[in-house]
Amino acid sequence: QVQLVESGGGLVQAGGSLRLSCAASGSIGRINNMGWYRQAPGKQRELVATITSGGGTNYADSVKGRFTISRDNAKNMVYLQMNSLKPEDTAVYYCQASAVRFQVFRDYWGQGTQVTVSS
Repeated sequence: QVQLVESGGGLVQAGGSLRLSCAASGSIGRINNMGWYRQAPGKQRELVATITSGGGTNYADSVKGRFTISRDNAKNMVYLQMNSLKPEDTAVYYCQASAVRFQVFRDYWGQGTQVTVSS
């Protein structure tokens, strides 16, 4: 069974930093894109950042210059370094992976980790 498990969330003051990690395990196949999404109370889930297997990155405008996504392909892990955090970054952060196994493409999601930024 495929699992994505996030860690590293928590409570931090505005201006602080957190690093999220996500580990993919199980028979996931070949992972293509990985990413982080977030959902604040009363809002839709939104893209934060994505990274291809080759290291190409894409960021939401709201986090450019503050967040950095990276991955370790050998370990099937993706990370999100979050600096200069703002109260509006408060949300549940979800890890996502797009993978192919036996020519079947699937998206996988973690259960989420809470990030709370106090003002």
